[in-house]
Amino acid sequence: MPLNWTALAPILLLVASNVFMTFAWYGQLKVEHRAMWLIVLISWGIAFFEYCLAVPANRIGRAVYEPSELKAMQEVITLAVFAVFSVAWLKEPVTLNHAVGFALIGLGAFFVFRGPF
Repeated sequence: MPLNWTALAPILLLVASNVFMTFAWYGQLKVEHRAMWLIVLISWGIAFFEYCLAVPANRIGRAVYEPSELKAMQEVITLAVFAVFSVAWLKEPVTLNHAVGFALIGLGAFFVFRGPF
C-alpha cells in the first residue's frame, strides 16, 4: 500500500508545531529568574515557528480531513507532546488521573473521526 503523504503531512506538521508551542508556553517554567517581558518575547518568537507549521498542516490537511477531525487530531497530539515534555523537560510525572483525562479526550477524538451515528 503506498504512503499517502497528503494524509501524513498534516500529522507530522502538527507534531512539530506542537513541540514548538509546548516550549513557547511551558518551557519558560524552568527559567523563573528572567524578566517576564523577556520571557514573553522569547515565547512569542518560538510561537512564530509553531504557526509556520500549524497553518500549512491545516491547509494541507483540509484536502483529506474535515476541520473537526483536524482539531481533534490537534488536541490529541497536543496532549501526547505535552506528556512527553512534562516528563522529559519539567521532570513531572504523568499520573493515573492525567492518563485517564487524556484517554477521555482521545475517546472524544475517536467519536469525531467515527462520523455520524
